[in-house]
Amino acid sequence: MTRPGTMFEAIGGFDSIDRLVTAFYKRVGEHPELTPIFPDDLTETARKQRLFLTQFFGGPMIYSEERGNPMLRRRHLPFKITPTRKDAWLECMEKALVEAEIEEPYRSVIVEKLTMTANHMMNTLE
Repeated sequence: MTRPGTMFEAIGGFDSIDRLVTAFYKRVGEHPELTPIFPDDLTETARKQRLFLTQFFGGPMIYSEERGNPMLRRRHLPFKITPTRKDAWLECMEKALVEAEIEEPYRSVIVEKLTMTANHMMNTLE
């Protein structure tokens, strides 16, 4: 169930999430800082990201229904997330937001929320 007045609803729902995730993983799969910590086949990773972002932006709780509590930091601990990789991840996301035609002010709010999350994911010094 989608709650009215959410970021999910404001940006256009599932279609916008799909465009964003597709644009994002196209960049991740080519980024020299990120490819070492991502699988060669990004299909399942992108699917999980669609579930997560849907829920994170206020849409249906489909991530938790399938995978339980997100526990993002714990799930990311096996991967060396350095400040450089965090910045590369955010750069890919910012470019994907533009490509997916996520309009302002939503784009800036999303970047702000994801920056806080990305900062929390860092677990390794350079």
